[in-house]
Amino acid sequence: MTTSRLEAFSDGVFAIIITIMVLELHAPATGNLEALLTLWATFASYALSFIYVGIYWSNHHHLLQASQRVNGATLWANLHLLFWLSLIPFATRWMREQDFEAGPVLLYGVVLWMSASAFYILDRTLLRLHGVESLLARAIGPGRKEQVSLVLYTAALPIALWLPIVSVGLFIVVAVMWLIPDRRIEAALRTS
Repeated sequence: MTTSRLEAFSDGVFAIIITIMVLELHAPATGNLEALLTLWATFASYALSFIYVGIYWSNHHHLLQASQRVNGATLWANLHLLFWLSLIPFATRWMREQDFEAGPVLLYGVVLWMSASAFYILDRTLLRLHGVESLLARAIGPGRKEQVSLVLYTAALPIALWLPIVSVGLFIVVAVMWLIPDRRIEAALRTS
C-alpha cells in the first residue's frame, strides 16, 4: 500500500497533539504585563514541546516522502510512535505544573526517549521493507543523530532525579541539534 493514508492519519494526530498543547495555555487573570511574565515556565515548556512535535512531524514527513510503500509492520511501528508523541502534552503539563521537579522531568524524558526509540523503529521498519539499496536507505544514512539523541536522553534520565534542570538542558540540546537542517533526504530525493 502507498504512504498517503498513513501520512494523512499521522498528520491529523500531530495536529491534535499541538491543539491539546495550545489549549493548555491559559491567559493571566489580569491585563498587566507582570502577570504575563509569571507564565514564563508555561510558555517555555510549551515552546520546547511544540518544537519537539514539529521536529517529529517534519522528519516523519521526510521519511515517508522517501518511502514508496508501507506494510502492516510499518502501520504498527507508526502507531507506536504516535502513542508516545500523544503523551507529550500530558508530560509537558505535569512538568510545568510541578515547576520542573524530578519526577515530572523524568517522565518527560521517558516520553522523549520512547518517542525517539519509536521513530528509530519506524525508520528501521521502513528500511527493511525498502532494502539497503533503496532511495530511502541512501536518504537516511547511518542514523548518527538518532543515536546521539538516544544517548543524551539516556544520560538525562538518571540526572533528572538529582538535577532536573540539567536534564531539561539536555532536552534543549537535542532539540537544537534537530533544528539544524539535515539535507540528507532532500538531497537523495533530488538525485533520484
